[in-house]
Amino acid sequence: MPIVDLIAGVDEAGRGPLAGPVVAAAVILDSRNTIAGLADSKKLAAATREALASEIMSKALAWSVAWADAHEVDSLNILHATMLSMRRALIGLRLRPHRILVDGNRLPDLRIGGECIAGDAIVGGDDKVDAISAASILAKVRRDEIMISIDQLYPGYGFAQHKGYGTIKHCESLSRLGPCPEHRWSFSPVRNWRASAIRVCHPAGNGLQSQ
Repeated sequence: MPIVDLIAGVDEAGRGPLAGPVVAAAVILDSRNTIAGLADSKKLAAATREALASEIMSKALAWSVAWADAHEVDSLNILHATMLSMRRALIGLRLRPHRILVDGNRLPDLRIGGECIAGDAIVGGDDKVDAISAASILAKVRRDEIMISIDQLYPGYGFAQHKGYGTIKHCESLSRLGPCPEHRWSFSPVRNWRASAIRVCHPAGNGLQSQ
């Protein structure tokens, strides 16, 4: 039996937005160096999340953050892109966990280095298991940072404020400016914009004009 049972918690942020990556984190907490206030990142204020993220990174035995970008979301679909980002986060851990706990009802591929690691999917795990809560926080904080950077590359969409989610402001800017390279073309509001643009460019429906 190992002296320390290395349990990795895994969670993601960004499955629902219309733009940007889906980000996952994996965290192995140190039971001898506890962190107070861990919870589902969605229930925490931004300043609290950021403070906890710093504490997690300094106190955890190991942590890793990874993502799948918007192009991978489109090519794989959001479920498989999420599983890929989780797997990337697990592979990035400097320690090999003995067990993996994942928020939700599905597990990514848990074969690492030729070994299949035991794992469980826990619905609502980000509010039940500290290691998953910690992963939720790291994933959310990193994704917010990425979206703020994307806002600087593609101003006008308000990414720094809504983080790519389908808010009224985002949909209005999408209608006005059209999609940018960070938008997920497979998501219906973006896909519908493309269909609408095609209809405007080709009102006759077949590209033929005559008189």
